[in-house]
Formats: sequence, structure tokens, C-alpha cells
Amino acid sequence: MAKPKLFMPFCTPLLWMMLFSVLLGGCQTNPYTDRYQFVMMPAGYMNEMGAAQYGQTLQDPEVTLSKDPKEIEPVKRVAARIIEAAKRSKYAEAAKSFDWEVTVIKDDNTKNAWALPGGKIAVYTGIFPMAKTEAGLAAIMGHEVIHALAQHGGERMSQGLVAQVGMTAAAILLSTQGGNPALGQLGMQAMGLGVQAGVLLPFSRKHESEADYVGVLLAADAGYDPREAIHIWERMAAASGDSPPEFFSTHPANETRIADLKEWMPEAMPIYQRARKASVNILPTIYPAPAPSSSSQKNGARFR
Repeated sequence: MAKPKLFMPFCTPLLWMMLFSVLLGGCQTNPYTDRYQFVMMPAGYMNEMGAAQYGQTLQDPEVTLSKDPKEIEPVKRVAARIIEAAKRSKYAEAAKSFDWEVTVIKDDNTKNAWALPGGKIAVYTGIFPMAKTEAGLAAIMGHEVIHALAQHGGERMSQGLVAQVGMTAAAILLSTQGGNPALGQLGMQAMGLGVQAGVLLPFSRKHESEADYVGVLLAADAGYDPREAIHIWERMAAASGDSPPEFFSTHPANETRIADLKEWMPEAMPIYQRARKASVNILPTIYPAPAPSSSSQKNGARFR
């Protein structure tokens, strides 16, 4: 039958024309790095998703919100300065449109913080030993806020969607060509690995580096010493133990991040020197429970 041969010339150009039009319509440029970004997801949609996820987190019976002013006040203080700096940044329009909220989660064993699209921020008390001071917390919070402002979440979702469409198209084309089904399945598996390691993971590492870079500039403009970011990642490296090779990781290696931050200091320090300085306060001391014999992801250094 000639049907498979007729399907190929008709379907393939049409499919790629559709993909090209979607790619073209979703392109934008990062205002700090000039990196082209592919974002199909509307900002309003992502903000709604962020608000929904934030609400679910606060209502989770396993999540305990801190009621200790000694833990809450420094987080709120740093967040206020970071948000004001964001409203002066190249992301000012988005920052001013966000409905900012900040929550401190009482979990001394979880080294984590995050900011969702729309400005929903959570800081776990377990990150305090990594941050040490409010300046360290500002570097962490600046990093997370940039993820939200730079639409990294929407970008990852868009990349995943296009990758899924491409894989589906490839599967259809392979199925129309006949041949050995086992070889076709092997080819799809190899293609999937190539998409993951060659596209999605590097883009995720690019997002992390971008958040490191712009986040440290944001913290500096908020009046916090950007050099604290270097010390944070030195402590993170000491706490993380064994990690996968950078090529198969969604995040840059700790050593890479430290080297990059040192390279960015000549740009960040003049911003800090011009800024209205924030007070330098030590964060509260916490006493996490002893880690179990087999380390769990929850107890790992997860601020990303």
C-alpha cells in the first residue's frame, strides 16, 4: 500500500510548520542575559497555578507554619527589600503586578525555599543554617524570586510540551515505515534520552545559572552583600555529599556555581556599594532532628 508514503510528505511539513509557528509566537528575550526564551504559557495562567499551589501547601495538614516572630520577622524583612528591588529591576512590570505573599514553614530538617509565579514565597526554617545571615537569605530569596519573574516555570512547561509533540510525531512516522518494531522502540528510547540530556536538562541548568546571576544582582540592589551567595554554595557543597554528574543533573555543579558567582562579583559589588545598606542580622539558630541512616531527599539541600 502507498498510504504510508503519502502520509509522510503530507504530515511532516504540516507538523513542522505548526511547530514553527508555535515556537515563533512564544519567543521572548531575557532582559538581563539576552537569552531567547520560549514561553507559550500566559503569565496570568502561570500566576493562577502558583496561587493554587501556594494555597494547597498552606492547607496541607503535614505543613506547619511558623508562629515564632524570631523566625518570621527576618524573612519578612528580607522579602520586603527583595520585592522592592524587583520593582526597580528590569522585571519591574511583572513585579508590580504580582500579588506577593511570604510564608515561613517550620521544618528544621528541610533546607528549602521557593517562589511561585505570581509572587508566592515560602521559606523553610531548615534553610537558616545555609543562609546564616539575612544577607545570605537575601541571596537565596533573590534566586527564587528571579525564577518566578523570569517565567522559568512557564518556559520549562513549554519546552516539555513541544518535546512531547515532537516525540509523538516521531512515533507516528516510525510506525508508518514498517520495519522491526524492536528497533523502532529502541530508536524512540534513544531519542527520548537525547531530548532529556540534550535539551531539557541543559535548559534547566541554564535557568539555575540565570537565577543565580540575576538573583545576586537583585540582592545587591536590595542592600545585601552579594559575596554571601558564594559562602552559601560553599556550605551547600559541604552538605550535599555525592551528586550526579553535571551533564545528567538539572542543576549546575556546586563548584560551577561558586566559580560563576565569583566571576559576577565585579558587576554585583558596585550595585551593592550604591545601594541603601540593609542591616546585617544573624538568623535564628535551629536544631534539626538527627538525619536517618539512609539520607532522604527531604533532608537534602534543596534550595534551587
